[in-house]
Amino acid sequence: MARHKIAVIVGSNRKESINRKLAQALIALGRDKFDAEVLKIDDFPIFNQDDEQNLTDSVKRFKAAIAAADGILFVTPEHSRSIPAVLKNAIDWGARPWGQNSWTGKVAAVTGTSGGAISTALAQQHLRQILGAQGVTLAGGEAYILFKPELLNEKGEFADESTRKFLGGFLDGFLTLIDRLAKK
Repeated sequence: MARHKIAVIVGSNRKESINRKLAQALIALGRDKFDAEVLKIDDFPIFNQDDEQNLTDSVKRFKAAIAAADGILFVTPEHSRSIPAVLKNAIDWGARPWGQNSWTGKVAAVTGTSGGAISTALAQQHLRQILGAQGVTLAGGEAYILFKPELLNEKGEFADESTRKFLGGFLDGFLTLIDRLAKK
């Protein structure tokens, strides 16, 4: 398996986001297999089609990082049974201007965590629907992670071996899909 460059998008702008912690733990889990960059998405203006011909530096930076990535790992909370506004805004900017969709042809994996029983299942399904409409190829594995204080150890890594194994398989499936599609 080739070493890949993965763009990580955390769908939360909260400083102490549990999804940011999950993303960091996933990056640590895969550090021997890929290089990761967590992309900043909380400094974009609200999407307005009137502004898409004059992109801000923050949006240009984001679109360039998406273009340079072999794959995109989305780690998102659930807000009102959907994805957070900051994430939808980033997706909209990535898709524009017309004819310059940064998402088309990209490979992505989707996960997220919350303290609720169904975790982020509804947000993940909605995100998959949106990304599919943007031309993203989605890795098939589902990873709905129930966040508990004991999920991560003091180093911010997965404390439980079964969780590490499950999420390692999730990441391996994502990387395998990237490899498979790169050969076509």
